[in-house]
Amino acid sequence: MRELEVSKRIRSFDEVALGYNEEEAIAEAERCLQCKNPKCVEGCPVGINIPEFIRHIRNREYEEAIKTIKLANNLPAICGRVCPQENQCEGRCVLGIKGDPINIGGLERFVADLELSRGFEVPEKAPDTGRSVAVIGSGPAGLTAAGDLAKMGHNVVVFEALHEPGGVLTYGIPEFRLPKRIVKAEVGYIEKLGVKIKTDVVVGKTLTIEDLFQEGFDSVFIGTGAGLPAFLNVPGENLCGIYSANEFLIRVNLMKAYKFPYESDTPIKVGSENVVIGGGNVAMDSARCALRLSQKNVTVLYRRTEKEMPARRDEVRRAREEGVNFRFLTQPVGFLGDDRGQVRKVECIRMRLGEPDRSGRPRPIPIEGSNFYVDADAVIVAIGQRPNPMIPKTTPKIKVDERRGTIIVNPETLETSFKGVFAGGDIVTGAATVISAMGAGKKAARSIHKSLIK
Repeated sequence: MRELEVSKRIRSFDEVALGYNEEEAIAEAERCLQCKNPKCVEGCPVGINIPEFIRHIRNREYEEAIKTIKLANNLPAICGRVCPQENQCEGRCVLGIKGDPINIGGLERFVADLELSRGFEVPEKAPDTGRSVAVIGSGPAGLTAAGDLAKMGHNVVVFEALHEPGGVLTYGIPEFRLPKRIVKAEVGYIEKLGVKIKTDVVVGKTLTIEDLFQEGFDSVFIGTGAGLPAFLNVPGENLCGIYSANEFLIRVNLMKAYKFPYESDTPIKVGSENVVIGGGNVAMDSARCALRLSQKNVTVLYRRTEKEMPARRDEVRRAREEGVNFRFLTQPVGFLGDDRGQVRKVECIRMRLGEPDRSGRPRPIPIEGSNFYVDADAVIVAIGQRPNPMIPKTTPKIKVDERRGTIIVNPETLETSFKGVFAGGDIVTGAATVISAMGAGKKAARSIHKSLIK
């Protein structure tokens, strides 16, 4: 797939992956073997009929292609850009055994973008059931559940804590990877299905789940994600210039700090020596944002080797192409500042790999006496997120895994210990992918529907 030139990338927040044109999409679709037992479908968390939509592309039946996708996926233009297909559908493609798998995400994006340019066709919905569902959170899990429930004939209201809907799609993923116009367009599609979205409503603070039932809702879905940042808990972490990736990306993406002071009132401080700690997609997003904002050095510190990084391979490649530096087998153990309280150095220790831990990856082990320092005047900590405890704390009927902070659900139905309240996505699993959250939203929608039409 074509990409924006590196020299243009690093001086703007323009989208990097440019997508297929019609000729390229058809050529890629013609590579598909149309397997009788398609493993790619098994790898898709929302169960898209992948061979069918690819066959429609090959036959230039684009409206049929997008209809096929939308039977399973309400957000195809988003998923075509940010879904980790290499670990899911494309990872199961038989062509990948000896060569390149079909670029399923690229083809999904092609037809989704084509629909965006032509206008949405809203599918026929089931008759009104007279039932109402409150969805808490407008991220991928919440939007998916809301869209599916609306198609089933229910009245759905989404409550979003921030001032714009989209959740992590809006505040967590940079413009150069997922343009906000795409998120707004697909949120608009959900609204066209009849879903109402109320922003600036913090459930657990502005109102409670008990309040929602008193207002007349018959069921509630919690899809609030995992937005509470994890920290290293090492000396000096409270110095100025140290951000959580969560705060940094919210400032950049939602508050448009990259347009300060001309089009945004929100500043963001980066330096000449910027350090990002972590090895996932959030770390790559943070590093690439810091590079664009500072036009200076950006270094990623990761405690394992590149092979163990959970970030998508393409995102690591793009970060490296753009000039991001990497230091592997490196673990921060503290921060040093100047007399004004500004961070100036990261104290690190070298690591070696040991036996696999619970994640299946080799456990990083500190090498005694190997401490060294990395210059830094801005640091972004991107080592993971946990669910915000606000809703469970104000809803004692909901049982929580105390160690992980996640809501405990029935694995078959996703219903919580509070009857009529369901939950799915990162609030249940811990931080995961957009598409896995969407899969949970679909599953919860089916369970909610079944419970409401008894």
